[in-house]
Amino acid sequence: MPELPEVETVRRGLAPFLVGSRILQVELRRKDLRFPFPDNFAGRLQGRRIVALNRRAKYLQAVLDDDQVLIAHLGMSGSFRMEAGPIGTFKFPRGKIPAHDHVVFSLETGQLTYNDPRRFGFMTLATTDTLADHPFFAGLGVEPLSNDFNGETLARLFAGKATSLKAALLDQRNIAGLGNIYVCEALHRAGLSPLRAAGDLGAAAEKLARTVRAVLAEAIEAGGSSLRDHRQADGALGYFQHNFRVYDREGQACSSPACRGIIIRRAQNGRSTFYCSSCQS
Repeated sequence: MPELPEVETVRRGLAPFLVGSRILQVELRRKDLRFPFPDNFAGRLQGRRIVALNRRAKYLQAVLDDDQVLIAHLGMSGSFRMEAGPIGTFKFPRGKIPAHDHVVFSLETGQLTYNDPRRFGFMTLATTDTLADHPFFAGLGVEPLSNDFNGETLARLFAGKATSLKAALLDQRNIAGLGNIYVCEALHRAGLSPLRAAGDLGAAAEKLARTVRAVLAEAIEAGGSSLRDHRQADGALGYFQHNFRVYDREGQACSSPACRGIIIRRAQNGRSTFYCSSCQS
């Protein structure tokens, strides 16, 4: 499933195409995705101008000129395809099986198609004044790229927690948008074991916060990680997967200088955890 860097990459790619453009028509080619579309979904969007494109955790939020917000989640295989617009066309070819093109937005800047083979993504509508209390967002924690995310925040969130450090980082009620790949990578770079009790983070909190931010920034710059379905908004593959130090590297030598450890994979809270037991403590 796309994590924060992948969604942020898509947001940055779509923003020049969408922001300031008016939605001329919306074609729904089915009644639902993961969830049914809201009543009169297409009619409520038609004629509206997009004034901002934001991201909260792993959700895209297109703010419209009537204070509605189009909320979109990519699920496991969802993607947007930009075509036939003056800003630029879809530069890199990818599959366009019509059966998987579920929503088509006709805009002043061209056509935007939502494609989702597995249909785990979804779209809905909210209003700006109710967004913070919306069920999708009300319980979300701090954004790891915001100014509120630092060592002091981590220390406060994890104080007294017996759960593992990895589980605490993945808990969306603590930190919004972090996923398995980037937590594994950040913990390795910070030299911290994923099995360590979150409440024992102590003085390492600031280092971990800096490392999380650095890993996310590097991944966004690389266009995210393309493991199966993810592509950038123009169709290009992300390439951060070539920078993985531990994720999906079970049995390989640790890349940390002077470390002779081997990357281990173990199941943790229903997910695969990759780490080096020699240099992560």
